[in-house]
Amino acid sequence: MKIAIGSDHAGFDYKAPLVDVLKELGHDVEDFGPATADSVDYPDFAHPVASNVEEGKSQFGVLICGSANGVAITANKHQGIRAAIAWQKEISVLARLHNNANIICIPARFVDLDLAKEIVKAFLTTDFEAGRHATRVNKISCS
Repeated sequence: MKIAIGSDHAGFDYKAPLVDVLKELGHDVEDFGPATADSVDYPDFAHPVASNVEEGKSQFGVLICGSANGVAITANKHQGIRAAIAWQKEISVLARLHNNANIICIPARFVDLDLAKEIVKAFLTTDFEAGRHATRVNKISCS
């Protein structure tokens, strides 16, 4: 699969190790930045990741910031995006199973790197359950 990834300055230290894990799992990764840990505005990186996933260029996205709220709010402005915040592995599984999330948002200030890796792995290896959940997911978009 192709995975889009981006962060802000608070998530920067997690981005490269997560890229490594994704590549080890056999995924192609497109890194939308930032290139340094200097202070940045998270929408400048969340929008390109969300657009890339929304356009079908990547199957999934990973966004990392301090609380994950900013990147999730930004990504969810895109009609074709269902970005979920996960601070536990089980939440990332449910985001895929029940919500068909296509971007996982990691709160770097609240999870350690090993847990972030497990959250991403669980997210990417869980399929959407569909059924009754598909009916609900189909009602999310405003368009």
